Amino acid sequence: MSSLLYYALPALGSYAMLSIFFLRRPRLLHTPRAPVFLARLGAHRAGSGERLENTMEAMENSMAQRSDFLELDCQLTQDGVVVVSHDKNLSRQSGVNRDMDSLDFKDLPLYKEELEVYFSPGQFAQGSDRRMVCLEDVFRRFPRMPMSVEIKEDNEELINKVADLVRHFDRNEITIWASVNGSVMNKCRAANPEMPFSFTIGRAFWMVLFYYLGLLPFASIPERFFLCFLPTIINRTYFPFSCSGLNQLAAVVTKWLLMRKSLIHHLQQRGVQEPGLQPGGREAFEGLKQSRDLIQLNPGLQRQQWAGWTSWLMGRALHSQDVGVVFWCLNEESDFEVAYGLGAVGVMTDYPTALRCYLDNHGGAALAS
Repeated sequence: MSSLLYYALPALGSYAMLSIFFLRRPRLLHTPRAPVFLARLGAHRAGSGERLENTMEAMENSMAQRSDFLELDCQLTQDGVVVVSHDKNLSRQSGVNRDMDSLDFKDLPLYKEELEVYFSPGQFAQGSDRRMVCLEDVFRRFPRMPMSVEIKEDNEELINKVADLVRHFDRNEITIWASVNGSVMNKCRAANPEMPFSFTIGRAFWMVLFYYLGLLPFASIPERFFLCFLPTIINRTYFPFSCSGLNQLAAVVTKWLLMRKSLIHHLQQRGVQEPGLQPGGREAFEGLKQSRDLIQLNPGLQRQQWAGWTSWLMGRALHSQDVGVVFWCLNEESDFEVAYGLGAVGVMTDYPTALRCYLDNHGGAALAS
């Protein structure tokens, strides 16, 4: 037994030292990838807290706030039109209890006059524009605006139509495939392999497991974005389970697993999100880093980032793999502070005006697009 420990302990110690070394310096093993775009401010459902979700009016409002990208969901109508809509069933959005694929595009109902903001329970958004829009019109209206397009169900026709639209409007590099389902993501990548894509739930699980096993610095990461909910919003503005006890447990477990600055930093340095791709982007990123330094001095935030040195290590992990880490869906300034304090590149919010104000106040002119 003693002879086994004699060889095993030095081997484990050497492995741990190598893992930590390359976790902090992944570019010694991995060539940085070309940048995609700087994703500081993402408008969730096109900014659904300030205008009716996924409408042209909401998108125009988010553009006015200098949003860096729009987060959209897509569904398919009966006549094969790709529509920007979060829900397949239209009941919540319009009061009409029909599925999207049972109606032609011209027969789609209007949105309700007001819609509850999902991640701000009890708050409602209104707008003068109540029309549902097709993805083609969105691409035509905002040809160079980066967007994340989430595919929620295994629908090959929908996937292929989205892929064809992205090619037609020459948006391969600024449109992200997003899906929580691994098999759906595989079909998305096959339909248009030139588009960047984000982690699925399964891939995120393996990524976190590899991080804790010390294998992440040596693993291949083809994803370009890690679109992740911020654990601190669970059981506060986000309720994934109907049971409050499960929500509390999920909040504790996910906070312990995911709120690691070294993980975030490592991913972002391994290729997804090399800052400085837009004119003035490097200066903007440096300004954002300065604002994070200021945020980390906040004693209240320090208490939330209770993981200490381990948290700092994990924050570097995703960042150093050039994977753009974007937390959703945050609608309060305290959550903005936590997300950027952890080292995230960006935040998705229902209130782009509030997040733009926060960024400008914490980064000044350097944060302007």
